[in-house]
Amino acid sequence: MIFGVGVDIIEVARVEDKLTRTPGLKEKIYTPVEIAYCESKKFPFQHYAARFAAKEAFMKALGTGWARGVRFSEIEVRNLESGQPVVEVYGRARELCQTEGITRFYVSLSHLQTKAVAMVVLEK
Repeated sequence: MIFGVGVDIIEVARVEDKLTRTPGLKEKIYTPVEIAYCESKKFPFQHYAARFAAKEAFMKALGTGWARGVRFSEIEVRNLESGQPVVEVYGRARELCQTEGITRFYVSLSHLQTKAVAMVVLEK
């Protein structure tokens, strides 16, 4: 059963500007796994933007936003060997998923030079 669906789109330049101008912001938003992945890419800010969009989409699907104490760093987007993106949750995000009976997460990412989009589906 579908619990929630979320989608988000963001401009890559906006993410690049914020991350380059604000010391420590990258580490506040992204996990070490995400940072290592993005930094390994030729155009890292497209990947940072896609992951940011996925975190926003996840919160929308969960129906919480910031209201219930979920932090961006508690939502991690990683890739399987096949390249498929998957979501791992920690801390308050994990607690809320357990409370709501959410057992599966589906995520899809896409980006162009200037925009990134993500869609997340949560299943009970």
